[in-house]
Amino acid sequence: MAIILRAVEIEKKYGKGELQVNALKPSNLELEEGVFYAIIGKSGSGKSTLLHMLGALDKPSSGKIYLEGESVFDLKDSELAVLRRRRIGFVFQSFNLLQEHTVLENILMPIHLDNKDPDKEHLDKVITSLGIEDKLSFYPDELSGGERQRVAVARALVSQPAIVLADEPTGNLDENTGREVMRLIKESAKKFGQTIILVTHDLDIAREADVVITIADGKILSIEETKGLADNK
Repeated sequence: MAIILRAVEIEKKYGKGELQVNALKPSNLELEEGVFYAIIGKSGSGKSTLLHMLGALDKPSSGKIYLEGESVFDLKDSELAVLRRRRIGFVFQSFNLLQEHTVLENILMPIHLDNKDPDKEHLDKVITSLGIEDKLSFYPDELSGGERQRVAVARALVSQPAIVLADEPTGNLDENTGREVMRLIKESAKKFGQTIILVTHDLDIAREADVVITIADGKILSIEETKGLADNK
């Protein structure tokens, strides 16, 4: 499989002098197309820091990140924004929905920013699978936390990005809806050859991944293939 995302000696430091915190120690990663990666570790271990840098949301203090062979932080800000919008789908813990826009408008935002039309069949499937077809005219503040998370997942999947980054995507969902969200993410990844990079505290979800990346104290401890991926090779 081809390498879609590569991190070379990336490091993240916050603060200066005695107050400096090394949130991520120098790390190397090569992530392949169409593979489901789970990043696990305790709170404060550096999971989200790593995820945000891989998604080009946060610039490393040093090191390089390459998406499809292109050094992402050598791009202009405007070019970087386009790359994120077209190639990466995000699911955040905080949802990041626009309060003044309806559910449907939030879902379609990445596509509309590119002046494109959605794939109607795919849009309908995503919306129906997540059980939000009766919420499309609602506004985010009219939804429950679980419903907002489903909208965020729909927004990440509808543009069929090359990479889906998810930070605890089932954290605000009940068990049944959480399983449905994971099923949809995995189904979308398989259909469109997407790479999933998911941060989770849930070991049951981590076991569904092809590769588990364990991180502690800002350092990647291990990168292990699960039996599922090994059986497919």
